Amino acid sequence: MKKIIIISLVMILALNIVGCGADTAPDGSKIDVDLTKMSSTMVYSKVYEMVNGPDKFVGRKIKMNGLFNYYKDTKTKKEYFACLIQDATACCAQGIEFKLKGKHKYPDDYPEKERELTVVGTWDTYTEVIDGKKQVFCIVKDAELIK
Repeated sequence: MKKIIIISLVMILALNIVGCGADTAPDGSKIDVDLTKMSSTMVYSKVYEMVNGPDKFVGRKIKMNGLFNYYKDTKTKKEYFACLIQDATACCAQGIEFKLKGKHKYPDDYPEKERELTVVGTWDTYTEVIDGKKQVFCIVKDAELIK
């Protein structure tokens, strides 16, 4: 029984390391979490961990791919850009907001909605007041689109 537990732990550790290593961002910096190299099960688990414990990832370089989505708040006029990462069965998706580095204009500098994209940037959080309550949101800032 001990042998099975040890082998299982080693496999979990190995799966957690896959995709989080030697790849580099366009600016030459190391990518800390590469969701593009993980299995769909691992991506789902890692994204869940990132969204539910965002402070642990702040400042880390993230690489992700999924479907592009855009939303503009009609009240505030604020624009939101997201990478929708689907689970293994493509029935559920988690959107991770991103903000491109520099000045960009929608739709000129972005892919078409629901088009596949790959984004690299730095994980961060920000707070907004919604209906009188402070809420923390996750974002990949200083992002770059990878062709």
